[in-house]
Amino acid sequence: MGRKARYAQGHRRSVNGTGKTRPATAVVQGGRLPKWTGPVVNTPVWRASTILYPDTASLKDGVKTNADGEWFYGRRGTPTQWSLAEALTELEPGAVGTMLYPSGAAAVSGALLSVLTPGDHLLMTDSAYDPTRRLCDAYLRPRGIETTYYDPTLGADIVKLVQPNTRAIFMESPGSLTFEVQDVPAIVGVAKACNLITLFDNTWATPLNLPVIPMGVDLSIIACTKYVVGHSDVMLGSVTSGAATWNNLRLTAQVLGQCVSPDDAYLAARGLRTLDVRLARHSESALKIAKWLLDHPKVGRVLHPGLPDYPGHEIFARDFKRATGLFGFTLATGDANQLIDALEHFGIGYSWGGYESLALPTEPGRCRSAVPWTHGTVIRLQIGLEDVDDLIADLRQALDSA
Repeated sequence: MGRKARYAQGHRRSVNGTGKTRPATAVVQGGRLPKWTGPVVNTPVWRASTILYPDTASLKDGVKTNADGEWFYGRRGTPTQWSLAEALTELEPGAVGTMLYPSGAAAVSGALLSVLTPGDHLLMTDSAYDPTRRLCDAYLRPRGIETTYYDPTLGADIVKLVQPNTRAIFMESPGSLTFEVQDVPAIVGVAKACNLITLFDNTWATPLNLPVIPMGVDLSIIACTKYVVGHSDVMLGSVTSGAATWNNLRLTAQVLGQCVSPDDAYLAARGLRTLDVRLARHSESALKIAKWLLDHPKVGRVLHPGLPDYPGHEIFARDFKRATGLFGFTLATGDANQLIDALEHFGIGYSWGGYESLALPTEPGRCRSAVPWTHGTVIRLQIGLEDVDDLIADLRQALDSA
């Protein structure tokens, strides 16, 4: 099929003989359907609330079809949002669709609310992102949905925690504060045997480093605010779904009025195009810094799953393509706050995944219940795109002053 024919049909085909593009190609080409982009490279920003119909018959048909990628009303999206959603879907082979949300926390809540009803029981990893725990404790519990937090290092033994009313298992690997690695295939195996739904917060790795839908996970969640956007200027989340959970996910998002602005979707799509090369730089620099910290006398533990001696590294090496730029460490001596205040190239702030480096003191013990955290303050580092030797020099001077 020639180029003109491909464009006339509104899609691209791979040239590697598999019928599918490889991930680094998918992030560049995904979602760029000619019917949405026209002759330009990037899908334009379509700002819309009201969509006009040629006649009343078309108006009635729009209500009946409720089809993705079709004009209806601004809340349902325009080519700007559809393009990003399709590009994210393409990164998870076997997925059937992606819903967009105004934040990562909204994506987590949208995914959980699409599978849980009063009386259900949820198994939640003890290393979950703190707003996820807050959702379980402050919102789901009062509405009759029970949560049991489990040791993130459990594999197939998680079956011992399954109750008659257990509906879903939620994973996050590595944990974004304490970086435990979960045995996803083992947990998915239990879920399949027990007819449970699996959800996975894939913000740390992204589907480029760990596509979880092909591993049998039902719902893959990303805080796109982080690596997908990559520039610390947009709040956005996504949930990519397999076939079994797609209809409920989509319905829940629509009835709750979840939508994102076309301007934010455009910026996220622009960030997505460089995701592969940025992740490579984040990963390389972070691992170099982690190895350097291992040898510093003031450093206690280095929490980086890419290190050969790190607990769970065997699982990490088996399942992940590479690490990314977020990891942590503790101090053997010195004050964490003083160290962070002494840093010059690291900003102090929440979030991660942008081009800039960040440092943050965290207290994981305050948000653990299944497995106590006994290692004290964790200094979480987001390694950006600066020169890695400048970052090491900055850490050296800060450690000396702590």
